[in-house]
Amino acid sequence: MENNDISSLAPIIGLSTITASLCCLPSVIWVLFAGSSAIVAANTLSETLYYSPFRYFLYLISFIMISLALITYFRKRGICTLDDAKKNQRRIINTSLAVFTITIISFLIWNYVILEIIGIAIGLPWEESAFWN
Repeated sequence: MENNDISSLAPIIGLSTITASLCCLPSVIWVLFAGSSAIVAANTLSETLYYSPFRYFLYLISFIMISLALITYFRKRGICTLDDAKKNQRRIINTSLAVFTITIISFLIWNYVILEIIGIAIGLPWEESAFWN
């Protein structure tokens, strides 16, 4: 049962990325649906969520989601005991590092590039705090 295809984890990686960015995503969606009259309120919402402990809570939820997905992934591939884990230590470490790296890079691109560009394009005052400035 040597199936090393981690593409089955792609949906959970995407969901984890979106979960971690829920401090900024609601503001963008709010302005998209409510129009320019909601810009000030949406910006206040994103600043409140981003600069509060809630952001770290979202990161924790994302980490737990990825961890549980990895546990399920390995159990479906017959790695259920500590002895199995010791035998497949390199595979577990490499797969876990790859999944966490892909998730972090996806989050950084999604939150700090794509959402930022969309937010600025729809009128949110995020240009001054954008990472490229």
